[in-house]
Amino acid sequence: MVVNKTIEPTKTGRLETGAHSIWWEYHGEGKREAVCLLNGLAMHTRAWYSFLPLILDEYDVILYDFPGQGQSSKEDVPYYIPDMARLLVDIMDLNEVDQVHLVGISYGGFVAMDFARLFQGRLCTLTLSGILLSHERLFEMYQEISLRFYRGTKEEFELYTYYMYEKIFGESFVTKLVPEQLGEMRRRFYDRYVDDRHCLIRLTEAQNPFFAGIEQNLPDYQAVETPVLLMAGEQDRAIPMWQQKKLLNIFPQSRWETIPESGHVVYLERADLFFPMVKRFMKAGDVRF
Repeated sequence: MVVNKTIEPTKTGRLETGAHSIWWEYHGEGKREAVCLLNGLAMHTRAWYSFLPLILDEYDVILYDFPGQGQSSKEDVPYYIPDMARLLVDIMDLNEVDQVHLVGISYGGFVAMDFARLFQGRLCTLTLSGILLSHERLFEMYQEISLRFYRGTKEEFELYTYYMYEKIFGESFVTKLVPEQLGEMRRRFYDRYVDDRHCLIRLTEAQNPFFAGIEQNLPDYQAVETPVLLMAGEQDRAIPMWQQKKLLNIFPQSRWETIPESGHVVYLERADLFFPMVKRFMKAGDVRF
């Protein structure tokens, strides 16, 4: 999707914290409820720009880059998912936002779930897509293969761009793309990270303590009373629906929605279904919308 060049943030800033300098953006005048769209692993704030008109008609929007992404700093040091959640609290405070609607897709879902666990009082609604909160050997294998590509040669990393898109997109979406579009996606991903592969490694490794703490933190996840909308692509092979559905047994107020003709990247592949449903959910503030 082409970036909407008319989109410009109302406010931007850098949050200096520890080893990291975090880029954030605020879209809106601060007079409406705010939505935070949390990046996937290889995303950055501008990747959301084409979709912001679908939200900005009713809500303000907060965006920020995790360490190793976009305009945030890229130190080769450990990253931690709970810290990424705490960054949002600081950004909310800077912009005098008391509560937020949180949308976590793929990797952003890990951050979203820890935000809900740690800061439930700052949360209006929680939308999750393409995410899991259980130990799954298939997911571990997927992570191990990705790390081998990240740590390999440049030629091996280029090969990963073919493996990655074959894995995350659904058949329906890929069929609609012309080869040049898919090639441009691969080229942008390669150029953005080929010399910063350590960022992908650090972001991926941050999942290890997250999963190691699931049993210890499970009561805190189960205590999240915030309404949760779970949206899964029916063709998701990165994190299949049967893995995602386990979240229904964790969050007491949750609703499941299967998005047809979509793989792992539901917000991109079926924006026509994803964003209107999220907005109805946020407006109702209840899973019965």
